[in-house]
Amino acid sequence: MNDEYFMKVALNLAEKGMGFTSPNPLVGAVIVKNGNIIAEGYHKKYGESHAEVNALNNATQDVHDATMYVTLEPCSHYGKTPPCANRIVESGIKKVVIAMEDPNPIVSGMGIKILKDNGVDVIVGVLREKAEKLNEIFIKYITTKRPFTIMKAGMSLDGKIATHTGESRWVTGEESREYGHLLRQKVSAILVGVNTVIMDDSMLNTRLNNVECSDPVRIVLDSHGRTPLNSKVLNINSSNTIIAVTDIASEENIRAFKERGAEVIITPVKNNKVDLQFLIEELGKKKIDSLLVEGGGEVNFSFLKENLVNKVVFFIAPKIIGGRDAKTPVEGPGIDYLKNVINLKNLQMTNMDKDIMIEAYLK
Repeated sequence: MNDEYFMKVALNLAEKGMGFTSPNPLVGAVIVKNGNIIAEGYHKKYGESHAEVNALNNATQDVHDATMYVTLEPCSHYGKTPPCANRIVESGIKKVVIAMEDPNPIVSGMGIKILKDNGVDVIVGVLREKAEKLNEIFIKYITTKRPFTIMKAGMSLDGKIATHTGESRWVTGEESREYGHLLRQKVSAILVGVNTVIMDDSMLNTRLNNVECSDPVRIVLDSHGRTPLNSKVLNINSSNTIIAVTDIASEENIRAFKERGAEVIITPVKNNKVDLQFLIEELGKKKIDSLLVEGGGEVNFSFLKENLVNKVVFFIAPKIIGGRDAKTPVEGPGIDYLKNVINLKNLQMTNMDKDIMIEAYLK
């Protein structure tokens, strides 16, 4: 067994924290001695012990002269918890293998320096790409203070998200819908337009079988303050709901939203709609590090037009719906010329039972 094997174990451990560590990264750690794993740990929840400390506390034997594998550079500063790098030095660990450096420009490299200055052998870069993919949300947020934004849509083969009558349940299959809930588990917040709330009245929560779930913060784009007061987003744990309005919305409606426990963000008016750039900045200030956009075609186009989407996840079902009036996942005025189209990169296709899932990043 080599360094990559043990780092894979650490990466798998890190994934267990998905949905609970935000805005902290997902981190896993493994301690190996004489070729055997003697301890495992991962960052379980924001504000609690980091992966390295959990691994040290879980050790089944003395860690002196052992090797630690950790998916992210050990921290070097006091935050919610003491520096992990110092704790590693004190433990007597002789070697630390790190997948990637801390992307935080304020602290990057300092944890590695502490280890090296105290005689610990350090190797950096083992399975770096996998570690960066695992923490793509953290990397974006810690370097820009803006949420990593994923756009999700399910459609028929001919690009329809509903029939011309508006029926949309269900275009895609069960496995695709379950993966959609896995995406909700992964992010801090989910965003829809007010028309989706009016038509579907969804709870916008996370539902996964045999998995502890964390519900994302619900965000409704509602420039005029039209969200029905009896809607589920305002009556089921409404303290986790944000209604984004403009000053076009009446003070009476804003007050009613707040009385139901929702938070209201008032943005400037932009093209008679919520100013998305302003909203994204505000969400970043609230430590919302990731956002899943599940809007209709108008909302999706607005996010794409403002260059606010980092990743798209589209599910394509083997069905043909047709209809010139049937809704599509991206509408709005559209692109005028092909030279201005929105290009994608790093395309990946996955079979989801009968559906196909396509993941890609915006160039």
